[in-house]
Amino acid sequence: MVTAVAALLALGALAEPAAAARRPATWSQGPWGDLFGERGPKLRRAALPPSVPLPRPRPADAPVVEPEEPAAAKPAPAETGKPAEQAAPAPPPPSACRLALTEEIAIAPSIPDIHGVGGCGGEDLVRLEAVVLPDKRRVAVKPAAILRCPMASAIADWIRTDMAPLAVSLGSVISDLDNFDSFECRGRNRVVGAQLSEHGRANALDVRGLKLANGQSISLTDRTVSRGLRESVLHSACARFMTVLGPGSDWYHEDHIHLDLMERRNNYKICQWNVWDPLPQIAPLLPAERPDEAPPREVAAKSDAAKPDEAKPDTSRSDSAKSDAAKSDRAGPGAAANTPATKKRRHDRRF
Repeated sequence: MVTAVAALLALGALAEPAAAARRPATWSQGPWGDLFGERGPKLRRAALPPSVPLPRPRPADAPVVEPEEPAAAKPAPAETGKPAEQAAPAPPPPSACRLALTEEIAIAPSIPDIHGVGGCGGEDLVRLEAVVLPDKRRVAVKPAAILRCPMASAIADWIRTDMAPLAVSLGSVISDLDNFDSFECRGRNRVVGAQLSEHGRANALDVRGLKLANGQSISLTDRTVSRGLRESVLHSACARFMTVLGPGSDWYHEDHIHLDLMERRNNYKICQWNVWDPLPQIAPLLPAERPDEAPPREVAAKSDAAKPDEAKPDTSRSDSAKSDAAKSDRAGPGAAANTPATKKRRHDRRF
């Protein structure tokens, strides 16, 4: 056995130079020589060109196209167990009111819709910050009012068309609008459980007064303000708005004017605002003079004399009784016996 092994080793040593001459040098030098021996792996030669050209560089002005994710790469809802994400809905187009209420009329940026409890809020809302007059002057709304676009447009038109000329007649221009209340989620007159107010729908505005550029303030409920001026504001407001509430409507509106565009059947309007007379400048210290149409005092005195006679006591009999008593006293005690007979005879003659 040992002899046979030695013989095989000797034959391998003799055949090694010839095998090394037939195979490439890389197989003998690298690890493939030890692994495969003289039977190295057979490499397939691909028909490649001697040189492969590179692509041209991408132009700088070429549009950037993002690769689309293949549909198969997105997990199906059944595979993940989660509902498929819905795309965000596109915002609605601007309304006709929003397109008409430009910055040449009012500074009123749009705000997101409000959907509160109990129906509070609304859509197509704006924040009315100022009204732009035709001469480009601005009437600041202090504080800014959150209103529906139609209500904000009505306020702007009222200020531009009616109130601005009224201020010019007073020798000045409007600078500020005193906003007492605009959007507020509450019931009417802030009564708990009452019907939703138009303020809760962003469809109402409470106005206390106007401020002029010369520093003068016009309070719409101040009785010291000219009655004609307040009546002019009353007529213009009632012609434009569906509801106008002021002093005299209820005690909730004694210090401001409520304006809204509430829709009612047959376009019914409510205008309740009593323009009170101005208060006297000085309180009177003496009672007012007797009016000319009052009856004269002599007539009142004669009325006492015109009473019937039966109401007065009968003094004739009392006087006669007194005179008879006086005679009897002067005649003495003896004359008292004759007195009844005399009276009886007179009595018989009379009857």
